[in-house]
Amino acid sequence: MNISYKRKKLKKQLSSGDEIKKNYGNMAKRISQRMDDLRSFPHLAEMIDFPSLNCHKLRGDRQEEWAIKISANYRLIFELDHHPLPINEDGVLDTKAVTDICVIEIVDYH
Repeated sequence: MNISYKRKKLKKQLSSGDEIKKNYGNMAKRISQRMDDLRSFPHLAEMIDFPSLNCHKLRGDRQEEWAIKISANYRLIFELDHHPLPINEDGVLDTKAVTDICVIEIVDYH
């Protein structure tokens, strides 16, 4: 997966294990693992199929965003970074063609 970041500050915060630990404290280990997971998947379809990520599309005010689970409440939020989005002949998002994401934030939105 190709990963970009919404803000330079967020990119720096997630750039290394030391930065993650400094910025996220007790969640650092889990966030580091999730970033490694994101880098290892070739496309969105595999992320969705990986149960422990709980990768899902959000609704309401966040309908253009997706989330993966970090802890019981915290999620890593991202957008698909494809313009236009890869849509198959049935008019549905082709998740196997989604290879670029943009990380927006790590947040407890519950």
